[in-house]
Formats: sequence, C-alpha cells, structure tokens
Amino acid sequence: MNFYEAVFIVRQEASSSHVESVAQDIISVVKGFGGDVTKTEFCGLRTLAYPINKCKKGHYVLLNLVANTDAIKELERRFRISEDVIRSLIVKVDKLDNTPSALMKKEYKAMPVQE
Repeated sequence: MNFYEAVFIVRQEASSSHVESVAQDIISVVKGFGGDVTKTEFCGLRTLAYPINKCKKGHYVLLNLVANTDAIKELERRFRISEDVIRSLIVKVDKLDNTPSALMKKEYKAMPVQE
C-alpha cells in the first residue's frame, strides 16, 4: 500500500451536503479496494485562479489516502466521468501529514519564495 494525497474541486452550484456525498463515494471506493482514508478536509467554496468550464468558484476537498494502484486508477476513472468534479489531482507522497493544511489555517499566508 502506498500513500497518496488527493485534491478535487466540485462545481460551485453543488451544496455542501452534495460535496460531502461525493467525498463519501470516493472514500467508499478506496475502502472497497482495501485502502484507508486518514484525513478529510473540506476547504470550502473558493475562487479559482481561472475559469474552468465557465465555473469561477469551486468546493475544494483534500483526502489523505493509503491505497493500492488499482484503487487510484478507479478514482481517476470516476473523477473523469463525474459531472460534479471539475478538476482533480492525486499525488503519491512518502508519508502522510495529519496536520491541517495551509488552506484550513485561519491566518493563511503564502510561503516565502526561496532563491
């Protein structure tokens, strides 16, 4: 089993309960393949950097996953065919970070640029 971080954006028209149901569907797929979800963050409705399919905002969701490659392939397939998900990204990581992400902290500040 490998560690992954998955971020996906749900359409702005979706209600928060619908966003939670989409996340629960993803979690059930991972658990169906014998994996586990260690952290779920609903980052809320945020403005996108650029419009995607005429959407200017989206609901961001972050998941920390422990899964095998078959589960990840199924997640990518479901993200592609879903009408609710407008963007998704799954990244393999060496270890999972269970602290709140930068988007969830009250005083979010951009990281300084290292030269």
